[in-house]
Amino acid sequence: METQAQQITASAHLQPRRRVATVAQVANLYPVFTQAALRDLIFKASDRFNSRGDRIAGNGLAEAGAIIRIGRKVLFDLDAFEAWIDSRASSH
Repeated sequence: METQAQQITASAHLQPRRRVATVAQVANLYPVFTQAALRDLIFKASDRFNSRGDRIAGNGLAEAGAIIRIGRKVLFDLDAFEAWIDSRASSH
């Protein structure tokens, strides 16, 4: 009979892991994006407001779930990022 800790450990190994990467790693994986371009995408990921209070629409990267923030560390969920790229390519 397995203990509960063994069952949790076994189920953790069966679940697919998220593919995440830092800005530098994404720039290496996708040479078309420089680190500066990726940081600009992160900055413009969510809606924001200008000095007059007008809303500036974001690029949808945050809504796609492609950005993971852990403290000051910013990671990309590669599967969500690739899906976001595909959605942008088909809409334009």
